[in-house]
Amino acid sequence: MSELIERALQTSTDTKAVIAGESAIAQVAEVFRSTFGDRPAIVVGDERTMAVAGDAVVQQLTAAGIELAEQYVFPGEPELYARYENIEVLRDALREVDAVPVAVGAGTLNDIVKRAAGELERPYLVVCTASSMDGYTAFGSSIAVDGYKQTLNCPAPAVCLADWTVLAAAPAEMTASGYGDLLGKVPAGADWILADAVGVEALDDYVWGLVQGPLRASLSRPDALAAGDEAAIGELTEGLLMSGLAMQAHESSRPASGAEHQFSHLWEMEGHGVDITPRRLSHGFKVAVGSVSIAALYERFLERDLSQVNVDDAVAAYPDAAGMEARSRAAHQPHLADEIVAQTLAKHLSPDQLRERLELVRSSWPDLKAKLQAQLMPAAELQRMLRAAGAPAHPYDIELTWAEFRATYQRAQMIRKRYTVLDLLLELNLLDELVDELFAPGGFWAEQE
Repeated sequence: MSELIERALQTSTDTKAVIAGESAIAQVAEVFRSTFGDRPAIVVGDERTMAVAGDAVVQQLTAAGIELAEQYVFPGEPELYARYENIEVLRDALREVDAVPVAVGAGTLNDIVKRAAGELERPYLVVCTASSMDGYTAFGSSIAVDGYKQTLNCPAPAVCLADWTVLAAAPAEMTASGYGDLLGKVPAGADWILADAVGVEALDDYVWGLVQGPLRASLSRPDALAAGDEAAIGELTEGLLMSGLAMQAHESSRPASGAEHQFSHLWEMEGHGVDITPRRLSHGFKVAVGSVSIAALYERFLERDLSQVNVDDAVAAYPDAAGMEARSRAAHQPHLADEIVAQTLAKHLSPDQLRERLELVRSSWPDLKAKLQAQLMPAAELQRMLRAAGAPAHPYDIELTWAEFRATYQRAQMIRKRYTVLDLLLELNLLDELVDELFAPGGFWAEQE
């Protein structure tokens, strides 16, 4: 285990141990017993994950004399989806067994077990089977409830075990998905800088360091990741685990999620990529395209001199609450509209509040612009890195139509109350104008259509 992870564990609220490295599975029985004592275990996986790691976990626990309940194994086909109905099924099965769940899987399976165990107020252990996302060590589960993808509260795992050899053997697209998810922390960090600057959500220096400290190193070897290099996959995994521990420490996904994730969440809520076979479009792949999209928007934004912004004009153009609600309802499917309106109005400002915010931005712009430039990377460079890792870098790569993609810039702003660059640009009455520039001749996306 690295010093970074060891330090992060000192402030984690739920996770007591992370076993990460070569042959980590050989330590599963030892860490289970040291954490849970003589309690029985129940291994939960699907047919795929049991084959790649679950059977080995069962062997290790059995050899150590740990009592095992009958395994709970989801089908391998169709691919498991993180919908609440699957949580209910697992929770009801676990309720009949007094045992600690041992989840063996990646993002979806971990989220399902995490929430089911949380509803039963039981701790659990997760054995990672792919470096595909940052949620292993995070609190909360990303679950579709009545079609609306949201984060449901539940504790993080008591133990996380990541075996480099197992992770390196995972399908290459899953590793690329993890790379896309981690790369999203670049624009997400910029959004947190913005939220801090306008007084919406203060930046926590310690938590910031957990994510941003190892980030550039974890992203530095996309070519090696695509080649299945075990050391590079270990570096990527460390970055993902640190991101999860940061969310746990902050009790929020703010350290790891900004507007780029809102692009992804919007597409997920509307079912984009759910029916793709043989493997549905991953969260990390959607975040990858969202990250390029937001980086390109930031580039246009930072060309403006906000110290000269006309605050009166911006305040006059800002919709009132009724106008904001109408805008949200017109842009989204009826069955999602009520929740989206609630999220939109949670961050709506009165004219006086908006004026105060924009005056603050105007007066602090030189310093704020410098901080944003230091955090961000060029959109074209992000595309290069993603393609080297085998991840998508263009909306066509994830089968979005051009019209759907362009509309995402406005529509994604509405779906979460989290403050991002999309909100500030709406408040400045610049969002539509800058999006137009991105797609106009000479704009970032015009050259790639």
